[in-house]
Amino acid sequence: MELRHLRYFSAIAEERHFGRAAERLGIAQPPLSKQLQDLERELGYPLFDRSRRPIELTAAGQALLEHTRGIFAGVEAAVREVRRAGAGHSGRLAIGYPTSLAYSGLSTLLRAFRERSPEVAIEVRELSPGEQIEALKRGDLDVGFVRTPLHEPELASENIRNEKLVLALPVDHRLAIRERVALSAVASEPFVFFPRARGPGFFDFLMGFCRDSGFSPHIVQEAPQIDVLALVAAGFGLSIFPDSVREFRRADIVLRPIIGSPTTELRVAWRSGDASPAVSRFIETVRKVGVKRGRRPRS
Repeated sequence: MELRHLRYFSAIAEERHFGRAAERLGIAQPPLSKQLQDLERELGYPLFDRSRRPIELTAAGQALLEHTRGIFAGVEAAVREVRRAGAGHSGRLAIGYPTSLAYSGLSTLLRAFRERSPEVAIEVRELSPGEQIEALKRGDLDVGFVRTPLHEPELASENIRNEKLVLALPVDHRLAIRERVALSAVASEPFVFFPRARGPGFFDFLMGFCRDSGFSPHIVQEAPQIDVLALVAAGFGLSIFPDSVREFRRADIVLRPIIGSPTTELRVAWRSGDASPAVSRFIETVRKVGVKRGRRPRS
């Protein structure tokens, strides 16, 4: 049994006349009659009482008509869903993000995407950049947000925000009174950083920046980035952050611009060649809306 058999049957049942049904379907009456006979032969029962004028459905025909309506409704719903999925309006999207992004633009971006594609199921996961990269390559994530540089041939990425780097110091540090600090001025200070495995690209970038300033930082403690702030406040050491760390609004640390105004990039990343329409629409939303920081008082 094919859908065309059911479509022919449905037209005859609604018109109660072979000639009108054939005209409606745009085919000749003999082929239409032949198709109906084939269907009846396959089912083993007549579907119409042809002795009546107009023709009437048999009990078998009435039962088939009820199911046919449901079948066509299901097919139409499937076609609509396929088209919506093909246009990126439905489906599933797994998004990874670093802790800092939750405080500096992620909610605005997600709201904008949800307005464009409300039927896409969104899953968000707070992951370090290193974890995001591995999850993207495995296919566990569709989109991620990482710091530069990103040297992964399996992944595509675009810069979405430039940020200046700032030096994080305890409030009672001798340099806290300065408006700007040269990185060379803290060459002999202890430092606190996140483990390299959590973000190899960004970690190496920071280490290279220190070396360009004439020293290799003496790292006395490692911790996830959000915990690094607490360690700085407790006096364990200094650290370097993107300027968006101000969104945490901590009163127990001070953030000072670094002389020379070094910057880093926040990039959106996805698998190269990913044909998912939902991913494409999300990237379009990122390009249109951007990932804007909130306006907070400077510490």
